[in-house]
Amino acid sequence: MNRSGGDDQHRKIVFTTQSVDGESEAVVTLQEHKDPTRPPFLISLSKRPQPGDKQPPFSPPEKRETHVIISSGSGHGLADEFYSSAVGPILESIHGHRGMEELEVHTTESPTSILELTDAVLFPAANQGKPIRIILLSGDGGIVDLVNGLSSKTPNPQAYISPQVVILPLGTANALYHSINAGAYDAWGLPALTSWKTKPLPTFTATFSPGARLLIDEGRQEQELPKDPQGNGILHGAVVASWGMHATLVGDSDTTEYRKHGVERFKMAAKEALYPADGSPPHPYKGRVSILQEKGKDRWTALPEEEHMYILATMVSHLEKPFCISPATKPLDGSMHLVHFTPRSGDEVMGIMNKAYDGGKHVEDGDVRYACIDGLRIEFEGKEEDGRWRRICVDGKIVRLEKDGWVEVRRVMEGGAKGVLDVVVV
Repeated sequence: MNRSGGDDQHRKIVFTTQSVDGESEAVVTLQEHKDPTRPPFLISLSKRPQPGDKQPPFSPPEKRETHVIISSGSGHGLADEFYSSAVGPILESIHGHRGMEELEVHTTESPTSILELTDAVLFPAANQGKPIRIILLSGDGGIVDLVNGLSSKTPNPQAYISPQVVILPLGTANALYHSINAGAYDAWGLPALTSWKTKPLPTFTATFSPGARLLIDEGRQEQELPKDPQGNGILHGAVVASWGMHATLVGDSDTTEYRKHGVERFKMAAKEALYPADGSPPHPYKGRVSILQEKGKDRWTALPEEEHMYILATMVSHLEKPFCISPATKPLDGSMHLVHFTPRSGDEVMGIMNKAYDGGKHVEDGDVRYACIDGLRIEFEGKEEDGRWRRICVDGKIVRLEKDGWVEVRRVMEGGAKGVLDVVVV
């Protein structure tokens, strides 16, 4: 794959794809959009016979049932357009016309579409030992729905085959995609369409006190969380779990009006939270925060502070393409890192956060606690009256806890167990 062309607005992406049967190849030329938040568009796709002395560079190890999931509501709502204008024609060059008929294309119709598809189709097939490949045109929300759908049932350990997922970043921030591809040329995930190399997706589990509720419909409604055997609420994640300023920004900006502004919505919400209209300082978040650090030992250590501003446990390096929250994290390495600091003025908070846009230099700030952890526990102990300050973010989903509620986040330990999902990498 290479880029060619003059200025940034006219660069082209050119790459070659080989057909699955090895009989032909196609030269694909796309043009980058002048707006970097919009995907590239296909200019030309020319097929030619595969040279006789050239072996196809990829060959699926086994025939895989392939599902394309187009998340219509993700990001700027461009997933349908990107599929019809670029992804579909590229897939046809790889699979051929007959192979395209075997692809199952699903377009989301509601926020629960991916969960329902996983429950009805993807998990049962994986659990019967069927190899599955998922081409996902979505943001991080699509991944978390797949992870939760696949994790919600107990798999048959002898039969279950982790589905492969090709991530095409059509969301707002696309944290997982940009973390996996940090430092590489961003080709919107298209090279992965012809890759069969995979890595397990590291995950974490967040367990909530029984009264916790998932907020939906822009926070206007709430619903029960899935339950573990003890009756506690449970969510699975692969990106981030947070409380404090980060959770507030995600929760406050999760509206139709804010989403029109793309990734800028977080900065807009930050301005309102950090500089309240009445001139008061930003809210200090009150509660007990503990961390789990000693591998293999179930020993929680409470942080000395009782008031907090930013509390985040992350399994990725970037929350947006330019926003490096955890510079020590390597792609899909399975580590979890804590980023934490205590209450301060709006200007001071902005100063720390801006360093994250400078290659993650905020972790060098003496006021920031940055550490590798295995778990994070938050207990409210009745210290926050207003439910607004008791919101927890798990991969973009917002959960509100009761006054004396708690949440416990644990990294899923490596070793032995297979992951529920494998990510296709280049």
